[in-house]
Amino acid sequence: MEQNEEKKTEEAKAEAAETETEKTETPAKEEVDWKSKYYYLAADYENFRKRSEKEREDVRKFGSQNILTDILQVVDNFERTTEMLKGDQDAKIKNIVTGIDMVNKQLLDTLNKYGLEQIQAMGKDFDPHFHEAMSQEYVEGSKPNEVVKEFQKGYILNGRVIRPSKVVVSSDKQ
Repeated sequence: MEQNEEKKTEEAKAEAAETETEKTETPAKEEVDWKSKYYYLAADYENFRKRSEKEREDVRKFGSQNILTDILQVVDNFERTTEMLKGDQDAKIKNIVTGIDMVNKQLLDTLNKYGLEQIQAMGKDFDPHFHEAMSQEYVEGSKPNEVVKEFQKGYILNGRVIRPSKVVVSSDKQ
């Protein structure tokens, strides 16, 4: 019986030691798990912060794109009007054209302050990122794929094309 009791006591001690080992290993494992969760959440938060900052910057840069696109139609109408009236010889009409040109220039300068730039197309090589080809035409003295006419000016807002130039591109054969 004594041997039985000793055996039971040894078994109890072994179980207690095993339980103690499990207890010491479990917190270490849980601690590592919490650390990895913390690092994951910290990285996730940092990515969220950067993404939110970029979105705020984009809203600041491009939030006015819709209204500027609408204002560009007004600029186009100013340019069409002056083109139609430039050939007129009447002094009053010439003064009106000069006034419209001044207002148009002032409007474009104001839009330029907010990041809007005209795309310079005439004489440049065709670039599909900045130009929309309406047709091709042979023009003597021009190289192939050179912009020879511009139907509508294109514009860039803070480095992003908001309206490509509508152009005619030269062809290499008649």
